[in-house]
Amino acid sequence: MTSARRTAVAAGVLFLITEVSAIAGLALYQPALTDAGYLGGAGADGRVLLGGLCELVLVAAVIGTAVTLYPVIRRRHESLALAHVAGRILEAALIAVGIVSVLSLVTLRQDGAAAGADEGALVAVGQVLVAVHDWTFLLGPSVVLGVNSLVLAYLVYRSELAPRPIAVLGLVGGPLVTASAVAVLFGLYGPAAHAISALPVFAWEVSFAVYLIAKGFKVFPVADRTVTAGGMRPELSVA
Repeated sequence: MTSARRTAVAAGVLFLITEVSAIAGLALYQPALTDAGYLGGAGADGRVLLGGLCELVLVAAVIGTAVTLYPVIRRRHESLALAHVAGRILEAALIAVGIVSVLSLVTLRQDGAAAGADEGALVAVGQVLVAVHDWTFLLGPSVVLGVNSLVLAYLVYRSELAPRPIAVLGLVGGPLVTASAVAVLFGLYGPAAHAISALPVFAWEVSFAVYLIAKGFKVFPVADRTVTAGGMRPELSVA
């Protein structure tokens, strides 16, 4: 297996891990996020903690996708490639803040109940922590994700790392999910409609991942050097 093929497979696997871990984490979090009696009841702490672990895997995979693809996409446009890495790190950081807020709910439930804290106070603090998670979820895996998807899809489209119809999904889906998140931010509609707007980005990441694993890069950009009147300068050629 060539270096380019290994890079493609690694990136594809990491993209699939982001999808699986994000869905699993959100599903496992539900008792803490939606059950009004979670803080005062027996709780589902093990399930919520497992959700936090899934989201830690998500954080690592989000950064991993950018780092793995950086040596490839920088051959097309180094500044945009670096922006993509920075954007994925920002996205991962926002997700991490959301993880901390949800795990804090577990601590609040356990220690608050043990200390005999007022139930009303527990609920009020719990609502704040849930709100922190909801806002980080909207800003990270929605607003920032959309921008990151647009940048990467543009680089994939220009470099032809994958078939262009796949890249078009990202070119359309990225701005769509970001615009939808902004609409939610200003109260134009709710999370259900926003979830539908995320489907093109989901399709983009999954189809790109599957293509990379199954086929590798369609075209692999190789930087070589050519002599010009001004001396040596890098050029983009195709292997």
